Amino acid sequence: MSTVPSTGLPLVAAAALWGAVAGASLPRAAYRFSVPSGESWRERCPGGHPVRGWIGRGWCGQCAASAASAASAGTSAAASADAPATTPAGTSAAASADAPATTPVRDRASYGPRALPAAAVTALVCGALAAATGGRPELAVWLLLAPVGVLLAVVDFRVRRLPDVLTLPLAGAALALLGLAALVPGHDGHWPTALYGALALGGGYFVLFLVNPAGMGFGDVKLALGAGAVLGWYGWPVVLLGTFAGFLFGALYGGALVVVQRAGRKTAIAFGPFLIAGAFTGVLIGAYAT
Repeated sequence: MSTVPSTGLPLVAAAALWGAVAGASLPRAAYRFSVPSGESWRERCPGGHPVRGWIGRGWCGQCAASAASAASAGTSAAASADAPATTPAGTSAAASADAPATTPVRDRASYGPRALPAAAVTALVCGALAAATGGRPELAVWLLLAPVGVLLAVVDFRVRRLPDVLTLPLAGAALALLGLAALVPGHDGHWPTALYGALALGGGYFVLFLVNPAGMGFGDVKLALGAGAVLGWYGWPVVLLGTFAGFLFGALYGGALVVVQRAGRKTAIAFGPFLIAGAFTGVLIGAYAT
């Protein structure tokens, strides 16, 4: 059983720390991107206040201030009411005082996915990539692409949508960054195969989309371009392995939903997260094998 050499532990720790910081900054973007197809990106929080920027936690200071003020006013009203059980006005005041107490201010000011799970998952992904890749130049590419992959998986799970503004730049960035990594001594991959892998996997998913548009979204086709690029870096066997792993993970998840009666055999699921998980699995194995 292989272990991480002691000299590599600082690298793994640094990669995990990067992943934690990057993952903690994803909730705001995930919230803004998580809208049904055809709708504009979210510009306001659930409380109606403007959301500024794309990076950071899902937290609205105005909602927090409003909730704190309401809680303070409700508590004061309840304390000054002489007979809340018999006076309608007192009853309303007591009710408004109780409601803020049952929901913490931080929860009512938060929106989108929680920062802690996103940070933990991204840290785990980045740490595993560092452990598999070591100090080779392509590690920098994996660490830059990993948070985008996590973001895409979160958005697709939430609303079954893979935004073009993420999938297409991801594919372009993967090829461009791997092209730069190929110029650095010590790399262990093949850039032309990354290009061919992107075209092959994207083309294969496009055929599946044409055959069954209801089961394969066009966003998956665009995402497959980036997945094919990172898998192709380590060769055609890794492309096949990562592709198979993605379909296997999707089938296992769909089967589990059927077993627990949360979906039928023809229920469509978000496939993007499994495509990304398959690519991650292939890259890990490819990096370890080289």
